[in-house]
Amino acid sequence: MTIIKPHFILTPQALLENQAIAFDATIKKIADFESLHVSFPGAEIIELEKNSLIIPGLINTHIHLEFSANKTTLEYGSFMPWLHSVIKNRDDLMLTCKEECMSRAVDLMLHSGTTSFGAISSHGLDLDVAQKAAQNVVFFNELIGSQAVMADTLYGDFLERLDNAKSIKRKGFQAGIAIHSPYSVHPILIKRALRVAKNEKLPLSAHFMESPAEKEWCQNNSGEFVPFFKEFLKQEYAVNSSDEFLELFKGYPTLMTHVTQASKEQLQKLHDDKHTVVHCPVSNRLLGNGALDIDMLEDAKLDWLIATDGLSSNYTLNLFEEMKIALFMHHGQDLLSFAKKLFDSVTCKAAEALKLNTGSIEEEKNADMLVLNLGKTPNEQLVLHLILHQYKIQSVYINGTKAL
Repeated sequence: MTIIKPHFILTPQALLENQAIAFDATIKKIADFESLHVSFPGAEIIELEKNSLIIPGLINTHIHLEFSANKTTLEYGSFMPWLHSVIKNRDDLMLTCKEECMSRAVDLMLHSGTTSFGAISSHGLDLDVAQKAAQNVVFFNELIGSQAVMADTLYGDFLERLDNAKSIKRKGFQAGIAIHSPYSVHPILIKRALRVAKNEKLPLSAHFMESPAEKEWCQNNSGEFVPFFKEFLKQEYAVNSSDEFLELFKGYPTLMTHVTQASKEQLQKLHDDKHTVVHCPVSNRLLGNGALDIDMLEDAKLDWLIATDGLSSNYTLNLFEEMKIALFMHHGQDLLSFAKKLFDSVTCKAAEALKLNTGSIEEEKNADMLVLNLGKTPNEQLVLHLILHQYKIQSVYINGTKAL
C-alpha cells in the first residue's frame, strides 16, 4: 500500500486540495493524510511538492504502431496520394520499424501521459511490443480483405493473429477485433469476425467514412477509388455501401474512427446502435479529409473521443498535443466547456468506451495516475491550462506501479 500526498487532486467531482490517495493496484481511499495514515499504518508515504497535481492517466483509443518508422516518407495533403504512398512504401516502413522502433513510439506515449492505448494491428508485428508495454493495452487485431476468393485465407490469418493475442495473459492486456473499413473488408469476413466478437465479448474498432473518396465509392461506386480498385483488386463495385456496413454492426457497440464524411442520418444510427466516434484531428487534416462536425455529433447525442492515429498520419503520439489541435480546429465551440469535453474524451469517456476500470481519480478505479507540477495555484480554468501548457509529467503510475 502507498499513500501519495499531492497539493491538488483532479477528480470528476471537484479539484481537491490537501487530500491524499491510498492505493495499491487500485485507489483504495481518498481522504486527508492523517486519516489515511491511521487506516494504512504500514503504507509507503510519498509527499509531493507544493502545487503538485494528480490527474488520471490518458487513454489513446486508436494507434497504429506498425508504421512508426514514418516521418517524411508518406505523402500528405490528400487521402488518395497518401494511400498510394503507403502501398508503395509499406514493406520498407515495416522492415525498418522493428521492435526498437515501435518501443520508442510506446515510450513517447508513456512520457506524454498515456497509460492505456488501443493498438490497431494489421499484421501482428507489434504484438511483442504491446505485450511488454508498461501501459494497459487493448490489442485490436485488424481484419482486411475485399475479395471473396481470398476470404478463407485472410480469415485464417486473422484468427491466428487473434489467437496469438488472446494467449497473452499479463495484467492490463486484452485482445480485440478491428474491421478495417467498409471499402476494404468483404461482408462475409465481417460477419464471421463479428460472430467471434459477440461470442467472446471482445472489444471492436473500425474505420468509417474517413475520406471523400470512401464516401463516393461506397455510396455511388464512383470517385477517386475507381481507378485504385480496378488497378489493384480488379473490382468495379464497392463490397459494402456505407449504410450496409453500419447495418452489419447493429448490436455490436464499436469504436468508429474518423467519421468525417458521415451523414446526419448515419450519425443518428451510430448513436442508436450505441457506437462511439473516435476523432483524430491531426490525421484528418494531414490527409485532407476535413474536420469532424462536433455540433452534428452532439445533436445526435453521440459520444466521441480524441485519439492520435499512428505516425503514418501524425507527427506525434502526444494526446495533450492532439487535444490542443482539436481545441483550435473546432473554434466554434465554447472554449472552457470544450476543453473539459476534450479532457474527458481521453480519460473517463475513453475508459467507458473500452470498458476499462480507469480514466478518473476515484476510489476502486485502477491507480493510473499522472503527477504534474503546476508551478502556481490552479484556478477554475485548470483543464484548459492542462491542454495549453502541457506541464511536465513528473511521475506516471499504471495499476499502482510507478512506470516513469
